[in-house]
Amino acid sequence: MGRLVSFLVVIWLVIGVVAAFQRDYFSDAKTNCAETSNVALTIVAGPLNYVGLNPKVKCRKVDVPEPSK
Repeated sequence: MGRLVSFLVVIWLVIGVVAAFQRDYFSDAKTNCAETSNVALTIVAGPLNYVGLNPKVKCRKVDVPEPSK
């Protein structure tokens, strides 16, 4: 039973990687919060991408204090 679950999880993630590749998420060099999150979410969503789910993440900018000079 454990092997079957492991196999299904691997197949699920492979389908997610294919979906992310088809959306050209790996073609550009942008590495910001939203881009990285969209790639990860697309991979985790896996086959759901092919039934119309289009996961997107918006990261808000957090104001952090600047170091004193």
